[in-house]
Amino acid sequence: MREEVQTFLALLEQVHYNRNAVQPSDYIRVLPDYMSAIDGQKLFFLGSDKTDFEKRYSPTLYYNMRSLGSIDVAYQIFAVYRKRMTDRVNWVFKELNQNIDLNGHDFYRIDRSKSDWPQNMAAADALWIKRLKFEIIAEMLGKKTLPEAKEIVRKRYERMLKNVSEIDDTEIAETFLSSFAGLYDPHSAYLSAESYEDFDIQMKLQLVGIGAVLSLDDDKCVVREIVPGGPADLDNRLRPNDKIIAVAQGDGEPVDIIGMQLRKIVNLIRGAKGTKVRLIVQPSNATDSSARREIVLTRDVVKLNSARAFGAIFQVPSGDGKTTLPIGVISLPAFYGGENPDGHSQSITASKDVAALIKRLKAAHVQGMVLDLRQNGGGLLMEAINVAGLFIGRGPVVQVRNYNGGIDVDSDDDPSVAYKGPLAVLVDRFSASASEIVTGALQNYGRAIIIGDDSTHGKGTVQNIFNLRRFLVPPVPESVKTGAVRLTIQKFYLPSGASTQLKGVVPDIILDDYEDYIPIGESDLPHALPWDEIPSSFYDGAPIPPSVLGPLKAMSLERQKTMPEFAYLQKSLNWFKEKQAQKLVSLNLATREKEKVEDEAFRKAAKAEKHALEKNAYTFTEVRLAPKPAKPKIAPPKKEGSSDDEFDDTTKSDTFGKTDVHLRESLRVVRDAIEMSHNDKLWNRSYEPLTEAAVEMRYGK
Repeated sequence: MREEVQTFLALLEQVHYNRNAVQPSDYIRVLPDYMSAIDGQKLFFLGSDKTDFEKRYSPTLYYNMRSLGSIDVAYQIFAVYRKRMTDRVNWVFKELNQNIDLNGHDFYRIDRSKSDWPQNMAAADALWIKRLKFEIIAEMLGKKTLPEAKEIVRKRYERMLKNVSEIDDTEIAETFLSSFAGLYDPHSAYLSAESYEDFDIQMKLQLVGIGAVLSLDDDKCVVREIVPGGPADLDNRLRPNDKIIAVAQGDGEPVDIIGMQLRKIVNLIRGAKGTKVRLIVQPSNATDSSARREIVLTRDVVKLNSARAFGAIFQVPSGDGKTTLPIGVISLPAFYGGENPDGHSQSITASKDVAALIKRLKAAHVQGMVLDLRQNGGGLLMEAINVAGLFIGRGPVVQVRNYNGGIDVDSDDDPSVAYKGPLAVLVDRFSASASEIVTGALQNYGRAIIIGDDSTHGKGTVQNIFNLRRFLVPPVPESVKTGAVRLTIQKFYLPSGASTQLKGVVPDIILDDYEDYIPIGESDLPHALPWDEIPSSFYDGAPIPPSVLGPLKAMSLERQKTMPEFAYLQKSLNWFKEKQAQKLVSLNLATREKEKVEDEAFRKAAKAEKHALEKNAYTFTEVRLAPKPAKPKIAPPKKEGSSDDEFDDTTKSDTFGKTDVHLRESLRVVRDAIEMSHNDKLWNRSYEPLTEAAVEMRYGK
């Protein structure tokens, strides 16, 4: 372990892209970060602990780690945490035997991640009295009696105490060293031998599960990403940023996983192919912390055919409403590449699939297209370059700066253009990495109108996994397992030289959405690398000028002010924003019950309004390269309480949602561009990249 620690630090200091930003004097910052990693809600440690740790360990931390490979500090701090938790849980057990007043007028701060630790034990006791009331009320709002709620809370802390007693030295080291890597950027981490083995198995697709990337946020399991083609993706109810509260096997009793280690949570969710797992989830768009939904998934491997791009031809009413225009949509869930699951020798790639869909849409005589990259978290860089190349001629697509300062320009070398007509790209806050490269490149070239949330995710960095075995001297025997380190080694830049890091890509036309009010972007992560610029590459293109974008924006803004679907969306967003802004929650049971009734009434009215708007849905014909995956049968909730309908929103619940406001508006923007190109008074004839003739003039036929 000592050799691994020294090698780990050497790699950070010599190979990490941000290696010069962290100095030995900064090492002390790892202490509060490590404390937060194991006590994210600032409930168990005391403020006096933090002061004591910094005073005791700061003088020798760098020397002990860099020269001796010692991380004894990690074990010593964790020992304090374990004692604080044990004492607190025993305190909780005593308090649960007392009368608890739920008729007072005090409040509890839901998210304490940015709060200070209570300074002393008296302040901690006062905080925990509120915490217990908060947890008990949350259970009672789920139709539990007070004794039942107390028992659920008691069992939760019994499990938490058991979990913390089972954490071994390897897991403590992993948490501490990952906190240390986090000083450099949020995507770097240390992987213990066990975690590295799990990672390697996942890369070989040998595990069966639900197809979701999970992480711990404070003491809760958070869905970070839905894997295209997996059970969760096909079911379409689990969403990024949802919190998994409990897990049940088949018809068994749910196991509360709050405070459980991530590896144990993953093991609960994994299982044999074809078996069912039940997830009790707090939806990301739920405004009440007691809100729950049950999602039943059948474990399976990721099915590449189900993750492939698909399309549709929409009949969009013309501006005067007298006719309709056929406009194509291509939905691309990831930038994938791999073997054909049907056993054919030719591989399946995102770019080949998009090219095939373009061909079929053109054969259907569509007059414009929308490339939907919402919730596309990225994938293979070369596929991103190839997809961008379908819409532009030969030229740079992305610039990559290495940790040593060298810049490589990755270009599309194919001069042909698969589609030359009017184009929009639809994005959201979950559009990340490769999605941002394609979006930004098409924006740089002026080849597409970008539409969506106020920005994309903002992940403009590249990570690599280094097996520490390669660097240990003398070499260790194969029988000895070693860990690994994930390091950020490169940064992405657009052809213009602007980074996609932190800021992402800002759309030309912004449509308000729930995701704008949830902390899910790169800028919300601690120690995220900054945005910057490098020199522009040489490329034949320029952003769409204001003379063209201006009228398109104006027409979209007018619709956003007047159309019923935007009124419905804005009403829901205003309510959501108001709830998100409420950082304190009442600890009065009657008040919370009243709030829940009001929330349910609002959702019921919103659902009725949503169904009324479905009557105005555009007709469409699907275009698929593989059979449409069977829609999973969704069983009704087994217990009284929330239903799946309670958490309806404007995102697509099927292939193309009937009230997908953002897609509908993207189709209308493309229609506007088509109609503008026929109007000499509106269209700027000196700039026509959204017309086929102009693209042919630039790139050739």
